[in-house]
Amino acid sequence: MRAIWKGAVSFGLVSIGVKVYSATEEKDIRFHQVHREDGGRIRYKRTCSVCGEEVTYDDIAKGYDIGGGEMVILTDEDFAELPLTTSHAIDVLEFVPAEQVDPILYNKAYFLEPEGSATKPYVLLRDALSDSERVAIVKVALRQREQLATLRVREGVLLLNTMLWPDEIRQPDFGFLDEDLKVRPPELAMASSLIDSMAGEFEPDAFTDDYRAALQEVIDAKIEGREVVQPEEEEAAPAAAVDLMAALKASVERARAARGEAPEGGAGEPTPISAARSAQKAAKATKAPAKKAAEKKAAAKKAPAKKAAEKKAEPAKKTAAKKTPAKKAPAKKAAEKKAAPRKTA
Repeated sequence: MRAIWKGAVSFGLVSIGVKVYSATEEKDIRFHQVHREDGGRIRYKRTCSVCGEEVTYDDIAKGYDIGGGEMVILTDEDFAELPLTTSHAIDVLEFVPAEQVDPILYNKAYFLEPEGSATKPYVLLRDALSDSERVAIVKVALRQREQLATLRVREGVLLLNTMLWPDEIRQPDFGFLDEDLKVRPPELAMASSLIDSMAGEFEPDAFTDDYRAALQEVIDAKIEGREVVQPEEEEAAPAAAVDLMAALKASVERARAARGEAPEGGAGEPTPISAARSAQKAAKATKAPAKKAAEKKAAAKKAPAKKAAEKKAEPAKKTAAKKTPAKKAPAKKAAEKKAAPRKTA
């Protein structure tokens, strides 16, 4: 990274030398304007609207339009007399809770790096700021303009967030704000339920710029001379809901289904998703009796053959049972006689 500004953080009587770096960068794909016929870059000339002559940068000044065709011209000498051009200080004004700063005020972010021997006071301010759980409100002159900003800690580094001035925030002026619209408690409860069903932990890496990726694919395909693979079409956005409660209920059920959760309460008014599930259950219930009847019919056919086989096997078993004792009886009696003691006279 390349430092865009050098100065010092004024913290009471302590001065901390720092270098300022842009903390963010835009990933937009940039294009040049070219001639369609031969690809030549389009150049623009700086010409004067009065005399029509081409003007160099050295002859360009800043003009403030006061209306009626009159212009006040400011030169470099006029800007040099302002105190901001030579001011390289980040003045700490006060420390406030972070939640008191409305996020709409934030503009751009910059990393601060300690310069030279300023590492120890830099770390001291960083740790004290972390322990206080507050942000520092500061003033800084960047790009010939005084700006309000905050200092806070991010991943062990002081982060400077420039802010817009309060008078740069537009006030919303919309007709519906004057209308007497009332939200029914059941609708509010259902909307809250929808928010709960879609609640999660914010992980920025989980989101991607699909348009930029598709545009880069088109550019790569052009460079390699291959055909561009068209991405799959996304489902069309649903039409505006006529019945707000029905739309909210369907949204809650869809969010819970996406998470693998059962519908709340298990019953209620049918929604598009619950209706589809009910139809599936009804189809399964219709198939079940037919399946059982077929199983019973098949079992009835097998039963007579099984009984006939069992009856045929029974006489054979009885005959074998009768014959076996008859064969064993003589041998048994002979063994008993031989084992009996002989009587002596």
